[in-house]
Amino acid sequence: MCMVQNGDNVLLIKRPDNRGFPGFLAPGGKIDFPESLVEGACREVEEETGLCVSNLVFKGIDEYVNPQKNVRYMVFNYWTDTFDGETLLDPPEGELVWVSMNEALDLPMQDWFKERFPLFFEEGTFEIQRVWDAKREQQEKVKIRIT
Repeated sequence: MCMVQNGDNVLLIKRPDNRGFPGFLAPGGKIDFPESLVEGACREVEEETGLCVSNLVFKGIDEYVNPQKNVRYMVFNYWTDTFDGETLLDPPEGELVWVSMNEALDLPMQDWFKERFPLFFEEGTFEIQRVWDAKREQQEKVKIRIT
């Protein structure tokens, strides 16, 4: 995931209900082997927004742990204010919206993204660990560390 900032605004995708993870999110996606994490983040931003980003700053990790299935899923989070190009007129993931940072948390978004959003703008890095209870199909606990 990569938070793209332009002055007091950030670029978010307004994902429709039928795309999964509905609401407002930053661009991002899966890494294509063998690309690096930064290469993957830059590619995903370009595919989803049309912008070519650079000078990414690593902000932290949000990991989902499922002890019953011995599975760990990690999201690497980046921030940048350096980009070229124009936003896509018909983006594949949903409408692209430049949103005021002061108003962003008032928008509908996934709880996990709302929790993570302010951490992109704080000094240092973050680590979020979410433990998932597969039997109850819900988050059991969450730990947030700022370093």
